Amino acid sequence: MPGQLNVGVVGLGRLGSVYARNLAQRVPNARLVAVADRKPELREQFAAELGVKTYADHLDLLADSNVDAVAVISSTSTHKAVVMDAARCGKAIFCEKPMSLSLEGAHEMQQAIERAGVFFQIGFQRRFDAGYVEAKRRIEAGLIGEPVLMTAVSRDPFRPPLEFCDPNVSGGLIADMGVHDFDLGRMFLGEVQSASAVGGVLAYPEMAPVGDIDNALINLVFENGKLGTVMLSRNSVFGYDIRTEIWGTKGSLQIGYFQQTPVLTMTQEGITHDVVPHFMQRFESAYLAQIQDFVNRVQAGQPPLLTGADAIAAMRISLAATISCRERRPVPVCEVEVASPAITR
Repeated sequence: MPGQLNVGVVGLGRLGSVYARNLAQRVPNARLVAVADRKPELREQFAAELGVKTYADHLDLLADSNVDAVAVISSTSTHKAVVMDAARCGKAIFCEKPMSLSLEGAHEMQQAIERAGVFFQIGFQRRFDAGYVEAKRRIEAGLIGEPVLMTAVSRDPFRPPLEFCDPNVSGGLIADMGVHDFDLGRMFLGEVQSASAVGGVLAYPEMAPVGDIDNALINLVFENGKLGTVMLSRNSVFGYDIRTEIWGTKGSLQIGYFQQTPVLTMTQEGITHDVVPHFMQRFESAYLAQIQDFVNRVQAGQPPLLTGADAIAAMRISLAATISCRERRPVPVCEVEVASPAITR
């Protein structure tokens, strides 16, 4: 098909495989030409299923002259190396959040991207979800007056594998999960001034030796005086629970839902319905819309919707909240600007 963008995917885990299949089958103006992953069984699966080139090392994928753009969906601990290598190779880059495990690393990545002059888009899929898109439109239309407060809930139905929970791999609960809500706070209310967080290992004692927590509460104060509260949990046993409410001077908007299938069962025992199973069912369309937007903008020569600067801004909030949780004190976001501490410290 003429006008297709040749894309390679680095990382074929649970999310990387979704991006790869979307690019291969559901993005008309993209062509998946190569994938890279350390696990041979994943490479063999995609070679057989999609007939694409496979590589064990991302450097070999980047050296492939057929690859014009790369989607980096590998673990957070690998993002810096892959993105900086891709920038040196002149590839357009899409990178899943978080950008890096440290602000220092993210700044180095941003500098490499700017030196190379390549397209870079960070992945915050909630920005492409129909509910959040419509909420933003209604707020901008003035339907709830001036937005002044955000309450956000992000709850997984179970903990991830312990190797992922390791903050040296994922950044930990606040950085991995909360960063979405911090980005939404910036979208709806503006820049964050300070964060105050508490958290603990309350449901999965096996997470303590790994160094992560399974529940957290974060209060945000924005530079304009507006307020936010973010609730994070790994043990929403009934299902995946992602909701956001924006309170304004003339009303409020609630984004999200509990019921996945529009069917109610009504018996003598009561009225029941199903729930959202996990993140892919909730945000399947958003992930597709996000990578479609990336391809469209690269082809059209348009700037990215979400840049490295957006990624760094959300990371700074995550770091402030992580430090606050550890040190039990409110932390101004500006405190982490210069020191650039690692998320995992």
